[in-house]
Amino acid sequence: MRDWNWPSSVAALILGAALVVGTLITAQTINYVKTFNTSLLNVTGTAQEIVTSDEVEWDGSFTTTAALADMQAGYAQMAKDQAAVLGYLRKSGVPATAVTFSPVTQSLNYVDCKASPAACNTYGPDVYQLTENVRVQSPDVQKITGLAQSTAALVQLGVPFSTQALNYYYTKLQQLRPKLLASATRDAQNRAKRITASVGGSVGQLVSMTEEPFEVTPVDSAQVSNGGLYDTSTIRKQVTAIVQATFRLP
Repeated sequence: MRDWNWPSSVAALILGAALVVGTLITAQTINYVKTFNTSLLNVTGTAQEIVTSDEVEWDGSFTTTAALADMQAGYAQMAKDQAAVLGYLRKSGVPATAVTFSPVTQSLNYVDCKASPAACNTYGPDVYQLTENVRVQSPDVQKITGLAQSTAALVQLGVPFSTQALNYYYTKLQQLRPKLLASATRDAQNRAKRITASVGGSVGQLVSMTEEPFEVTPVDSAQVSNGGLYDTSTIRKQVTAIVQATFRLP
C-alpha cells in the first residue's frame, strides 16, 4: 500500500475548493453584470384635448332683515321669496328636481343706537339678516348661464337675489382618460426617439410609466401644478394628460 501523503492531499483539497468557489463567484459576477442595466432614459409625455363643459352649477342667494320681535314675519317673507325664485326657474324651463334650497340661516347685525340713532327701530337695535342659498345643477349649460346673467328679472319681482358663483364641469373625464394616456405615452416615446437619434442611438422597450393628475385648465392656459388642476370658471376647457415614461436603451 502506498503511503498517504497527508500534506499533498490537504493542498489538493484546498485547491479544488478554491477552484469551485472561484467558479461560482465568477458565474455570479457575470450574471450580475448581465442583468444590472443603468442605460435607462426618463422622458415626459403630454397629450391635450379641448372639451366643452356638460354640467353647470349655479349658486345664488336672497336675503331679508327682521327684528327679533318680528322674526315670524321675516321667515314668512323668506318663504314668499323662495316661492318666487322657484316659480321663476320653472317658468324658465328649469325642473324643480334641478333646484336645491338650503335651510334659512340668520346672523345678528348689531346696531349701536348711540352712534346711529336713525338705524334703531321700535324693537331695539338688534336686527337679524336672514339668508337662503339656492343651487341649480343642470346639463343645460347655456340656459343656466343665461339665467344667472339676467337675475334682474327676480329683482323686479321683489326678490333681492344675487349670483354667488357659476361653476362648469366636464363629467366624462374617466372615458377620456385611456385615450389621453395612450397619446401621452406615444408622445413620450417619440421624444425619446428624437433625443437618442440626435446622438446616433435608439430606444428600446418601455420599462415603466407613471401618470400624473390631469390638468383641466382654461384653453391655452399655462397653469401647471404637481397635484393637478381643475378649472371650473370656463365652459371650454383644456384637458392635459402627463406621463413620466422610462425606456431601456439597447
